Amino acid sequence: METICVTWILQDGSRKTAAVETGGNLMEAALDNAIDGIVGQCGGSLACATCHVVIEEAPAALPDISPDEDDMLDMAEPERLPGSRLSCQLLAVPELDGIVLRVP
Repeated sequence: METICVTWILQDGSRKTAAVETGGNLMEAALDNAIDGIVGQCGGSLACATCHVVIEEAPAALPDISPDEDDMLDMAEPERLPGSRLSCQLLAVPELDGIVLRVP
C-alpha cells in the first residue's frame, strides 16, 4: 500500500514523523503512532473535537470544512485557531504527502 509522510508538532514543540498508509484518516494515523494530545474519543464519527489539529503546512488544498466539522471546531479545546481542523475529517491521500499538523 502507498504511504504519505505526516509530521505532528507535539505540545512540547518536538516533532514526530511517520509514514502513513493512504486511505485512512489522519486521526487514526495519530492514534496508530501514539501522538500525545490526539484522543479520537468518538472514533471519527464527528461527535467530538478530541482530534483537533492545526494545519501548519499543507502541500495541497485541503477539503472544505463541512458544516458539522465547523460546529465541532467551535467546541474545540484549546480554542479554535486559524487552520484548525478535525483530523478525523482529513484523509491520507497522496496529495497531502508532507503535511505538518500541530497538536494544540
